[in-house]
Amino acid sequence: MPIINETHGNFSSFILRGLPGLEAAQFWLAFPLCVMYIVALLGNSIVVLVIKAEAALHTPMYFFLGMLAGVDLALASCTMPRQLSLFWFDAKEIDYRTCLLQMFFVHSLSGMESTILLAMAVDRYVAICRPLQYSTILTNSVTAKVGMVAVVRGVAFFLPLPLLINHLYFCCPCNLQHSYCLHQDMMNLACDKHMLNIVYGLIAISLVMGLDFLLIFVSYLLIIKAVLQLSSWEQRLRASGTCVAHICIVLAFYLPLISLSVIHRYGRDLPPLLQAIMSNIYVLVPPVLNPIVYGARTRDIRKRALKYLRFNRNIEPH
Repeated sequence: MPIINETHGNFSSFILRGLPGLEAAQFWLAFPLCVMYIVALLGNSIVVLVIKAEAALHTPMYFFLGMLAGVDLALASCTMPRQLSLFWFDAKEIDYRTCLLQMFFVHSLSGMESTILLAMAVDRYVAICRPLQYSTILTNSVTAKVGMVAVVRGVAFFLPLPLLINHLYFCCPCNLQHSYCLHQDMMNLACDKHMLNIVYGLIAISLVMGLDFLLIFVSYLLIIKAVLQLSSWEQRLRASGTCVAHICIVLAFYLPLISLSVIHRYGRDLPPLLQAIMSNIYVLVPPVLNPIVYGARTRDIRKRALKYLRFNRNIEPH
C-alpha cells in the first residue's frame, strides 16, 4: 500500500463521508439540514444584533449570550456549507489544507464555546449566591477579558492539532468517517504511529472541555445549595428558573461532545451511520437550539427581537 506524504507534495486531499447507507436520500436530507442552518444563522444573528443595539442589554449575562451566538455562527458556517455541497453535488473531495483549517476551526470554536458556557455558569452563580456583589465582581471590563480568554484559550490549546497532523504519513485511500474534518478522524488514517496526537488530543480536551464541565457541575451544586436555603418556594422557583436555559444549552453542547469522543475511542464497531449522525448533531444542534432556547426563556431578548422583526410595533424596550 503506498504511503503518501503531504510534506513531499504528493498528498492533496481527503474524501468526506456522508450518511452511510443513506446515500440515495442524501440529496433530499440536505434540505432539512439547510433549513436548520438558516435557522441557526438567523437566530444567532438576531441575538447578536439585538444585544449590540439595546443599551439595556449591555450586562454580563447578555454579553456572554452574544459571545455564544457569535461562536455558534462561526461553528455552523465552517461545516454546514461544505456538508451541503457534499449532499447536493456529491463533492466528496476536500483539499488537505482546507481540511486542516476546518479541523482547527471546529475544535478551537468548540473550546471557545465551552469557556463561554463556563463563564455563563459563573454569572448565574454570582447572581444567585452573591447578588449584592454581582455588579462589582462581573463588570463589563471583566466580561470583555473573559471573552479574550475564551478566544486565546481556544486557539492556544487547539492550534497544535493541525501542526501534529501535518507531520503524519497517510495511506490510500484517505476516507474520513464524517462530513467534515475532525482531529480524531484524521489521525486514525495515518500509517505511522500517532501516539503524540492521541496524548495531546486527550490533554487538550481534558483541560478545556473536561475541566469546564467539571467547574460548571460544581457551580450548579453551589447554586442548588443556595436555592434550597431560600425561605419560600416562590423565591426558589424564580432563582432556579434563571438557570433553566443555561442548563439546556450546556446539555446540548456536552452530551454530543462526550458521545462523539466515546464513539471515536471505543465505538469503532458501532454502525457508521450512528457515528455520522452524532457528528452532525455535535456541530448543528447547539447553534440551532441556543437562540431558540434563549429566545423562549429570556423575555428581553424575545421582546426586542420581535420589535426588530416588526412582528409587534407596539412593544416598547425597557
